[in-house]
Amino acid sequence: MRARLPDSTGFVDRDGVGVAYEVHGSGSTTMLLIPPSPITHSQCWKGQIHHLSRRHRVITFDGRGNGRSDRPTTPGAYQPQEIIADMIAILDREMVSSAILVAHCHAVLWAFMLATAHPERVTGVVAISPGIPGLGDSNSHWAEVEEHWDDDPLDPTGWAMCNPAYWKRGGYESWIRFWFEHLAVEPHSTKQVDDMVAWALETDWEPMKLGNEEEAPGMTREIAKDLCRRLEHPVLVIHGSDDRCQMPTRGEEVAELTGGRLVMMEGVGHLAPGREPVTVNRHIGAFVDEIEPATRSTTWTRGLDRRPRALYVSSPIGLGHARRDVAIAKELQQLHPDLAIDWLAQNPVTTVLEAEGLTIHPASRWLASESAHIASESSGHDLNAFQALRNMDEILVANFMIFQEVIEEGAYDLVIADEAWDIDHFWHENPELKQGSHVWMTDFVGFVPMPDGGEREAFLTADYNAEMVEHVARFPRIRDRSVFVGNIEDLVADPMGPALPLIRDWTMEHFTFPGYVTGFEPPTPDETAEMREEFGYGDDEKVCVVTVGGSGVGRALLERVIAAFPYAHEEMPDLRMVVVTGPRLDPESFAAPTGVEMVGYVDRLYRHLSVCDLAVVQGGLTTTMELTAAQRPFLYFPLRNHFEQNRHVRYRLDRYGAGRYMEYDTSGPEKIARAMVEETERTIDYLPVETDGAQRAAHLISELI
Repeated sequence: MRARLPDSTGFVDRDGVGVAYEVHGSGSTTMLLIPPSPITHSQCWKGQIHHLSRRHRVITFDGRGNGRSDRPTTPGAYQPQEIIADMIAILDREMVSSAILVAHCHAVLWAFMLATAHPERVTGVVAISPGIPGLGDSNSHWAEVEEHWDDDPLDPTGWAMCNPAYWKRGGYESWIRFWFEHLAVEPHSTKQVDDMVAWALETDWEPMKLGNEEEAPGMTREIAKDLCRRLEHPVLVIHGSDDRCQMPTRGEEVAELTGGRLVMMEGVGHLAPGREPVTVNRHIGAFVDEIEPATRSTTWTRGLDRRPRALYVSSPIGLGHARRDVAIAKELQQLHPDLAIDWLAQNPVTTVLEAEGLTIHPASRWLASESAHIASESSGHDLNAFQALRNMDEILVANFMIFQEVIEEGAYDLVIADEAWDIDHFWHENPELKQGSHVWMTDFVGFVPMPDGGEREAFLTADYNAEMVEHVARFPRIRDRSVFVGNIEDLVADPMGPALPLIRDWTMEHFTFPGYVTGFEPPTPDETAEMREEFGYGDDEKVCVVTVGGSGVGRALLERVIAAFPYAHEEMPDLRMVVVTGPRLDPESFAAPTGVEMVGYVDRLYRHLSVCDLAVVQGGLTTTMELTAAQRPFLYFPLRNHFEQNRHVRYRLDRYGAGRYMEYDTSGPEKIARAMVEETERTIDYLPVETDGAQRAAHLISELI
């Protein structure tokens, strides 16, 4: 799912070639983001669009040959003058008098040519890894490619695969993957490589052949130098010191010739907008502010004269994080009554916070929806949680940029991040940005591959685990306190990957353990009777609560359990089923038989779960542990391919002897009904769950204030 959808879309048609574009945001400044087509399209700017469009109007387009644009195969269709005419047509269609141009690789040449041919239409240029032939040093491999471009190699390898005859015979994908793996010099860049390969495969060999041949016809060193010298506009050059496509000396000479500012990013390769989006975004934003300063105000208060302040960021993937975080925050303020806590949160977390009357930071409205993304990645009762998190990279960049602005403007002393993946990752990637103390909180550690993912997923999960291990080893100061919500015994002993430590061993070394955090104490028998009366649950009926959490993933399970009701009701005439769809599923969209009540979001659902006679749930940790703490019988159905539910959560529930594991694929309505009957008759004797976890967690955090 994208972090932001366009406000409008359009097409321009030039001589029968359609070029698609999108418009994001509004403002007095317009930015035109130019992709290095046809090898990629406008999504190469996915890490920039959300951030830049919050203050400016941003126009992106799919260059001819890729994306939603046409793919002409006539000679001359990809020459610079055609691309420039496309850009002018888009600006004219949107009535843009002038724009700041942002371009990457060979698209920088088009930006410079547009700026010199039509100086009145441009107010500045950001040149990322500028591909201006003739300047600086050239990658030695290209000379070999040019020499053999018209050959027909039989079985080429390496750079020899950059050959149109080989592409035509089916070797295009092999070349593309080799090429981008060569450009991604930074460790743990698998997502960026996979993205670039996927985008490049949206075109085929013919546009790529013409694009290469017509990229810069007749360009000599003297023509290139003259082009740069004629540029009248402010220029920002961003270049990676390990760029293997456009050598760093090329960026240095471009900056010198244009009088622009050079930002050389140490250890960075060619894919800076994707691999280092935070740094790129901040430099672009600062450059735009220099050209057209924005009016902003901040308030400064002398440190000794103000209350300590904390920013709490709670994962929106399910409601369980919110409930435990509210409990911890209340305990924290008991220890520090003067502590002010703001919440940077999104739906469905905000539903919990609003009910508690807590302070939600106004910047929360800008956050891209993580829970909606997770729902979009699911199908039926299947959710590959690891791949869903991996595919959430665009949203994580967008939300981190908002978080960082909030932190820098708010002077917070403490950040509490409950599985806020963006904060932990990007502060480790950009340690200079960290401000205040940082508490990292999670209820699982380590990505675990699922069998359906095969060798590729095993490789990727190990790579992500290795990155985390390296982050913590290199920058231990980023996590001032790491809190595992649970006990040491809840940790799986799975390996993180080849040559990596076991999850249990590594976590024991780097985390503290306050025990599980329920946020409530299970009701006594007298309290149970009072609560059942409050909810309208009769003593003469068996109440079954069915819920799948707040993320919107779970319709398939709800429908199947509803279908099981008539079978269960035959054996338990006193059965009453209450189906809680949560804040993202419409209860009226379900067909429910008589005896089944459909409700939406229920505030403090844990109270209902703690007095029910049976629960049927997904495999989420919070709900299942609430039921465990209350000693309630329950069936749980982990989502297929969800590594956390199938491995981490199930392991923990097995340790407590809690619940009855059910496999969705092999459990039809009649089997579910039979299990419901059997579970209500089972004697419950789970291990007890501590009730002081929130207090213990708060004590651990309070030491940082």
